[in-house]
Amino acid sequence: MLLAVDIGNTNVTLALVGGGSIVATRRAGTPKGSATADELELLLVGLLGLDGRGLADVDAVAVASVVPTLTSTLDAVAARHGLRVLVASSGTVPLAIRVDRPHEVGADRLVNALAAARLYGTPAVVVDFGTATTLDCVAADGAYVGGAIAPGLELGLEALASRTAKLPRIELRTPERAIGRDTVTAMQSGTVFGYQALATGLLARVRAELAEAAGTQPDEVRAILTGGLSAAPWARAIEGVDVIDPDLTLKGLAILHAEVAGGEPIEAARR
Repeated sequence: MLLAVDIGNTNVTLALVGGGSIVATRRAGTPKGSATADELELLLVGLLGLDGRGLADVDAVAVASVVPTLTSTLDAVAARHGLRVLVASSGTVPLAIRVDRPHEVGADRLVNALAAARLYGTPAVVVDFGTATTLDCVAADGAYVGGAIAPGLELGLEALASRTAKLPRIELRTPERAIGRDTVTAMQSGTVFGYQALATGLLARVRAELAEAAGTQPDEVRAILTGGLSAAPWARAIEGVDVIDPDLTLKGLAILHAEVAGGEPIEAARR
């Protein structure tokens, strides 16, 4: 059994992978500050216990992390239990990385690109709705060739509430009309419809560039939506998305472990 762990700035997401598929997934807030190995182990044990599992059921760990201190802490937890850890990075993900500074590319972005290429084909672009909204591009030959980064939707809402005197924190949902008739519906319009437009516009541009480089048409470039907000109802209205796969990063970690460490291959259902 493989424990796949995606450590983001906002959430820690994990999956147990066995028998060629994801057995269970869980999510918790990312520990703030310098969490100790004991604290992180308690978090992992608690999440696994929700599905009647424990670290004793795990044979190996694969992790993509954008929080270096927690990567080291996870290493310490795994060492206590005699578990091997594979850390995703530009040096371990089996993709050609054609950008100026490969070591600066986030591990989650590389893992997403790997999963997109292996599961859905190339050329491809992954739109990830997380703390940041990222687009990551895979060329026709399977190389990672860069992307785009924008502030995340919830980050924008938090900034409105914390950096203004009178704008409140609001529920994130799709309003009935773009022209809001009060502060809340105006903020919902700007946030939801604004991010739909942002994602649609960026996706169209990068698809066109990937298609031009591959000598094909934009609709031949696969577009995959993932991230914590990808399952929200409003996300389905984004134009040009072929697949919504909230577990893409976790599947990518399973693919990485299979290809690099000889783990069990995963066949993920295509949505």
